[in-house]
Order: sequence, then C-alpha cells, then structure tokens
Amino acid sequence: MIDRLEFILALAREQHFGRAAQACGVSQQTLSAGVKQLEERLGVLLVQRGSRFQGFTPEGERVLDWARRIVGDARAMRQEVAALRRGLSGTLRMAAVPTATPMVAALTTPFRARHPAVRFSVQSATSHEIIRQIANLELDAGLTYIEDEPLGRVTALPLYREHYRLLTAADGIYGGRASVTWAEVGRIPLCLLTPAMQNRRIIDRHLRAAGAEPAPLLESNSMIVLVTHVRTAKWASIMPAALAETFRLTERVRAVPITDPDVSHMIGLVVPERDPMTPLVTAFLAEARAIAPDLAAEVAAL
Repeated sequence: MIDRLEFILALAREQHFGRAAQACGVSQQTLSAGVKQLEERLGVLLVQRGSRFQGFTPEGERVLDWARRIVGDARAMRQEVAALRRGLSGTLRMAAVPTATPMVAALTTPFRARHPAVRFSVQSATSHEIIRQIANLELDAGLTYIEDEPLGRVTALPLYREHYRLLTAADGIYGGRASVTWAEVGRIPLCLLTPAMQNRRIIDRHLRAAGAEPAPLLESNSMIVLVTHVRTAKWASIMPAALAETFRLTERVRAVPITDPDVSHMIGLVVPERDPMTPLVTAFLAEARAIAPDLAAEVAAL
C-alpha cells in the first residue's frame, strides 16, 4: 500500500507517467499496474487517463491528500527508528525564496554543529513552489514570506521582518539621500525580480499604493543578475536590507532606506504540519526557534 501511495505522490509531482515511474525507480508498466491495483482495492477511479496523464479524479484528489499524510507518517516512523539506533542523520531538504537565501546559513550552521551527521540540500524557489513541494513531501522546510499569501498545511515560525532599500549609484539620482519615499522610487527606471516572485508582488503593491505603475527595464528570477547590474552603477533596484548587506556593495552603490511608508514583511520558517514531525524537522525547528530572537534583532539593526 505504501509503495502504491508513493506512486500517486510521484504522479502528482511529475504530472507524467514516465517521469513518475523514473522518479520511483520502476518501469512505467509497474507504476500503472500499481495505480490500477490501488483503484481496484478502493473501488474508484483515481486518475483521468488518456494518451497522457490528465490529472486526478475528485476521488483521486482525496486519496492524494491521504497519501501525503500516510506516506509522511511512514517516513517519519522510519526516520525516528533510525535516529534511535544511530542518532540524528540523513539529509534535510530545504528551499528559500531568493531574497531570504542569505539567511539560510544562520540556520544550517548552528544546526550542523549540534548534529554533524546531518547533510543539507538547499535550493532557491518561489513561495508557491515551496508550499507545493512541502505538500508533496519534496521538502522538509522552507524559508518564505508567512503573512501575505495562503500557506496551506504548514507550521510557521516567524524569524525576522524584511525592510526595503533602494540600491542606486552614489553619484546618481537619490544617491546622496538619507532616505527616499515609495513615490519617488516609482519614478525612476528599475531592475526587479519577475512577477512570479512574491517579493516582486510585494514591491508592485507598495509602488501602486504610492501612485506609481511598476515598469522595470529588466526583470530576472536571479538576485545575482540584479545585483551585478546594480554594481555597474548604471541600474537601480529595490532589495531587502539584509540582502543588500550580504552583497557588500561597492562605494559606487548605496542602499538607501525606503520610507513613507516604512513597510516590512515577515520571513519565517515553514515545515509540514504533521504530528509527530520527523526527528530532523523537530530538531531543526527547535534550533530555529532558539536563534530567532537574535536573528530578528540582527536584521532590524541593519
């Protein structure tokens, strides 16, 4: 039963029979047969079939929900038994929204000092992708915005508030200012993240509230691309204060606080809402909770 439920999860993740079979390490025929056996046992059709995968039936969506719970619990059981035998080990799979990637090390470094047998897999992803991958048991944890958009079935721990800076040439427009307003920022050419990123949607919302229509000259899903353009002192951008500090801008580029209004948005750690949690997630959440006050104070001081 667990193997067949794993097939259902793989189908939900890959949206393709062949790729799902490859992800499970079986032939496509074996995966299809396993899904059919599950359908026969439950007495309902789970998958809409055609020449290709066409999605789940309403009954299949409900079984998918149960599969996530059952498979998640089975994995948690195996991990807990293994931890009792040899201590905490394994790989913690984590993702962070691009603007929060500089903060990952603040969580992973002290955690590894306590649990040296644990490895990490860290990727950059949009907030939507993080929530989707947590739901599909592809991630153990995510670093993302926790106030502005629906989170689904996760446990969220607030970590710090994200404040915003205009990155601009020191000798360019607003480069000599102590602060700028959102209305002023809305009147200059910008390079920004793509609209798929929640940070971009937040920035667009504040610019529109100030009476400006966002019209960046360059868009990218890479913070590195934006920063390298800003470092030429020919481009301007809007970034979180912590991110600007991490990239240690040259003397030619300044990070000017954006005020009027001085807005902020909460970044937090999200993990699957499950009881019991896996030992890895339980320990990681405890570590994050312990360092959260210092992390929040450090970011607020920037």
